[in-house]
Amino acid sequence: MKIFLDANVLVSVLNKEYPLYTYSSRILSLASHPNFEIYTSPLCLAIAFYFAEKKHKTQLAKQKIDLLCQYLKIAGNSSKGVLDTLFNKRIHDFEDGLKYYAAKSASCKCIITENAEDFYFSEIEVLNCKEFFNRYLLN
Repeated sequence: MKIFLDANVLVSVLNKEYPLYTYSSRILSLASHPNFEIYTSPLCLAIAFYFAEKKHKTQLAKQKIDLLCQYLKIAGNSSKGVLDTLFNKRIHDFEDGLKYYAAKSASCKCIITENAEDFYFSEIEVLNCKEFFNRYLLN
């Protein structure tokens, strides 16, 4: 299953933000599981870096992003995704549109975010970390 991690999920892992870290770290660990492909986007990595840098300083934040990039697949933010975001009248937040079209370009089946309401326009399943964990990992 291909899943897309939003920036807020990455931030929770990089900064060990509890109680979300309990779920987000387990979801991120699926990157080594043969049944899952874990994606994010350059935009999500940039946002995650910003918040990691605020907490851990630049050098450690870069090391953390480098480590993430060794395990995650990176879905592209293409010019098509930019245009699709601009012209989709249902999308009001440009940033969320870019994330959505990155996930869509990678054929992700689920977007994991703590702000599911931001993806009200999504044709892809959107779950928070706990919902994903309960639906796909507890069976």
